[in-house]
Amino acid sequence: MEVSIIIINYKSCALVMDCISSIVAATAAGSYEIIVVDNDSQDGAKEKILTQWPDVRWIEMGYNAGFARANNAGMRIAKGNYMLILNSDTIIQDKAIDKTIALLHAYPGAVGAGVQLLNTDGSTQISGAHFKRGGLNTLLPLPYLGRMVRWLGYRLNTKIPSVQQVQQDVEVDWIVGAYIMVQKNVLDKAGLFDEDFFMYAEEIEWCARLRKYGKLVLFAEPKVIHIGGGTSSDYYNTDESENGKNLWNIKGRQVMISNMLRIRKQFGVFWFCVISGAYFAELPFFAVCLLADKILNGKKALFRWHNVSGYTGNIWVLLQYWPKLLINKKYFYKVA
Repeated sequence: MEVSIIIINYKSCALVMDCISSIVAATAAGSYEIIVVDNDSQDGAKEKILTQWPDVRWIEMGYNAGFARANNAGMRIAKGNYMLILNSDTIIQDKAIDKTIALLHAYPGAVGAGVQLLNTDGSTQISGAHFKRGGLNTLLPLPYLGRMVRWLGYRLNTKIPSVQQVQQDVEVDWIVGAYIMVQKNVLDKAGLFDEDFFMYAEEIEWCARLRKYGKLVLFAEPKVIHIGGGTSSDYYNTDESENGKNLWNIKGRQVMISNMLRIRKQFGVFWFCVISGAYFAELPFFAVCLLADKILNGKKALFRWHNVSGYTGNIWVLLQYWPKLLINKKYFYKVA
């Protein structure tokens, strides 16, 4: 068995079936196994999928375990020499999986790889990134302080961490979790996903551990379509305009907590205090700057008062989790 492909289902049966169909059509027969991990979808997906593809291995989590725990369940039973973490909202094309295996096998010192992710219109998506000291780039989504950080970064000619166009094979610090292939033998050293995470940032923390044992590469030639938000939008009842940069909605609340968890685990107490302190400081700054923005620009102001209200609520939730995060307590950081 060459590769074990692990797909999480959370009320996304149609997406999972489209994904599997694309795998079957674009991957060498007999070289792979597909493991679907169901996060208590209760959507009839098991019967539909196993009827069409009886060789698919099915795992019932019995609850919404999120990204890390569900993928770990799949990797624990996987038989392949390679593990492919694959989002349900992806479409495999042009033998991308076979090509990734060959390229990863041939790349000196590589333990993991990703590919160029594409939107459905063919435009490129961010497919990986480089780390910034202490995770300072996690300040960029802050409504006003983030704009100041971005302005300062441009003035200092700071290298943009995200890799959106993979024009040639490039080594990165982390790979977007929609498509990550790793060698199975490295997991004995680096471990699986950290199960404190529910959703978001877990692949970044995982990649930080994987990099201790080898290189992570984005390959330019294999390309995979990533629809985006396929399962998280179902869970959070958000659309694509309410992405992870909006720190005042329910999805942004989970993004915030998960980012703080990742900073604490990866960079330690000092940087955790710096980054979380900036998020706390943004609260009065947000209100004052928005007031000035309203006075100067009226209806053209960048934000609305309900954004401040939502951000305030999310900061209150962060405050409640902050002591646990500070001591790095083992805990399932799933927030409602």
